[in-house]
Amino acid sequence: EPIYYGADKVIYVDDKKLASYYPDVYAETLAKLILKHKPEVLLAAGTLRGREMIPYVANILKCGITADCTDFDVDTSSRDLIMIRPPYGATLLAYIKSPERRPQISTVRPNVFKLPKRDESRNGDVVEERVEIPDPVAKLVSSEEIRTEDIPIEKADVIVSGGRGIGSPDGFKLLENLAMMLNGVVAGSRKAVDAGWIPHERQVGQTGKSVKASLYLAIGISGAAQHLFGIREAVTVVAINNDPEAPIFENSDYGIVGDYRVIVPALIEEIKNRRSIHK
Repeated sequence: EPIYYGADKVIYVDDKKLASYYPDVYAETLAKLILKHKPEVLLAAGTLRGREMIPYVANILKCGITADCTDFDVDTSSRDLIMIRPPYGATLLAYIKSPERRPQISTVRPNVFKLPKRDESRNGDVVEERVEIPDPVAKLVSSEEIRTEDIPIEKADVIVSGGRGIGSPDGFKLLENLAMMLNGVVAGSRKAVDAGWIPHERQVGQTGKSVKASLYLAIGISGAAQHLFGIREAVTVVAINNDPEAPIFENSDYGIVGDYRVIVPALIEEIKNRRSIHK
C-alpha cells in the first residue's frame, strides 16, 4: 500500500513478538534496521506511538530528534534536512539542522501534509527483513476492553452532550454515533434528562456532574448558567446550535450555527474519511 502512495521500497518485519506494542521492542527493532540500511533521514508520524517510540530510537542511535515538525526543506550543498517547527508558545518558526549525526530524525505533526494521489500502477520493492527481536522490559500480563459507555462522565476525556435542541431520543442516537467515532461518551443537559432522553447519571451541570473533558461538544444546548457551571473546567468547548444568540456561544472556544442533524453527520463522515487516509 505505501508504494501506491509514492514509496519505492517497503521494508517490514513479521514476528509474533511484535504482535503487542512495546515501545522499547519496537524502537530496538527499528534501530537495527536503520543501522543496516543507513538512511539519511528518519521521519515518523507524531502520533501517540510515534512521540513515545522515536525518542527511544534516537537515544539508541545517539542522534538528535526534532519533534512536531510542520514543514521541511533540504540544504542541497550539505544534504542536511532543514526541519521546521513552531517553538513552544511562539508565533515564529524554528529552522533546525542536525549536521553531525545520521540519520536526521523528526516526528511530523499529523495532517499537515496532503496525502498523494493513490496510484495502483506504481511498482516497488517489498522486502521482509529478519532481525533478532528483544524481549520487552515490561510484559503485558492481561488486558480488558473498557466500553466507553461505562466510563463515568466526570472521568471522560471526550464528551458529546445534548440538550433540549436535540428534540427526541432518536437524536441522541446520532450523538452516540459521533461519540463512538471520537472514543467519547454521551451526556446531556438537565432539560434532556427531564425529557427522559438520557439518564440522570449522565447529566452535566450544577444539579448533575461537573466534567473536566479535554473536548466537550455541546449540541442543542442553549447554555443555562447551571449547565455552564458543570463545564467550567472543560479544556475545549465546541458548541453546535441553530440559535446564533444562544448563551453557549459566549462560553465556548468554537461555535457552529446550524442544524445538528446536518452538522453531526458531516462530522462523522469527515472523521471516517480522515481515518481511512491514515490506515
